[in-house]
Amino acid sequence: MAAVADIFTVLAVLAGCVLFFAGTAGLLRFPDELSRLHALTKVDNLGLGLIVAGLIPQADRPAAWLKLVAVWLIVQLSGAVVTQIIARAVLDEARDRQ
Repeated sequence: MAAVADIFTVLAVLAGCVLFFAGTAGLLRFPDELSRLHALTKVDNLGLGLIVAGLIPQADRPAAWLKLVAVWLIVQLSGAVVTQIIARAVLDEARDRQ
């Protein structure tokens, strides 16, 4: 059973890293700020979720599971708030230029 957990961990963490790489590529390639934000938030949230899901089977205690999930939730919340703040600043700046 430990081998199945190890394989799941490797696959989930690898998939999360691939998604982080895709988000970075979107950040570098997309033309405007809002497209870049969209690429980063969607892909990074799912990437971190996969990494956390992959690490949970390796955690030895329920307290460690809760810490991993808490970190993921905090990043979800802070990412959403920061994205809204950045998007609002971009839109305000675009309005000021007109």
